Amino acid sequence: MTNTNELQILLTTTDIALASSLILLVMLVSWRLRLHLGSTLLIAAVRTIVQLSFIGLILAWVFAREQWYEVLLILTMMTLIAGIAAKNRVQRVYKGLFTDTLLAVSLSAVLVTTIAITIILQVSPWYTPQFIIPILGLILGNSLTAISLTSNQLVEAFYSQQPRIEMMLSLSATPYEAIHTPMRAAIISGMTPTLNSMLVVGIVSLPGMMTGQILAGADPSQAVRYQIVTMFLICASSTLGCTLSALLTYRRFFNADKQFVLP
Repeated sequence: MTNTNELQILLTTTDIALASSLILLVMLVSWRLRLHLGSTLLIAAVRTIVQLSFIGLILAWVFAREQWYEVLLILTMMTLIAGIAAKNRVQRVYKGLFTDTLLAVSLSAVLVTTIAITIILQVSPWYTPQFIIPILGLILGNSLTAISLTSNQLVEAFYSQQPRIEMMLSLSATPYEAIHTPMRAAIISGMTPTLNSMLVVGIVSLPGMMTGQILAGADPSQAVRYQIVTMFLICASSTLGCTLSALLTYRRFFNADKQFVLP
């Protein structure tokens, strides 16, 4: 740690080892309470270290080169993995699930990231990896959670509310009218984590991006401004993603004759 106005603590391998020892404490609690989470915690901890170390090496290489096609490749891989992760969190699988989640994740995230890079931050060139990669990563991470929650609840509602939906269709309701109530509830469910974090940010919690910047010695006022921007970006992307996911999903459960069909 330097004794200047801008304090910065450089982490070493020893610091990482000390932090990882906390996982042992968590595993001890799991063992004592018989939660059977020991192996899961160990795998998660190892994957965290390996995955972040690997991406750190890749980002250092990409940051040094700043080639648009390399940045675009990383963005594409991030988006594809986010779509797969969102699909895997939906319990009831149906034909076209991956396509729907990938479209919802990619369209919402790319649109909001483009607005952030070109209009809000005005980054030039647009493929500057220092900005576009972490911003897209933040948006994708939150969007995939919101989209998976929406898709999962909506599909479950289709199965549990099948008699109600078919009754409304028999009474001349359109497919959208018949599923509007469960679709609305699913979108609200997907948006809830984002809204909850926005309600308590700065009071109960200090988000990761803001905390990281402050720990790195950035001006707190600038860190706050960046966090405000990212929170609004995440909110917009999550809303668009949840809405797209719901609209794409419900169309899979109606045939050309507007009949409700479960896979």
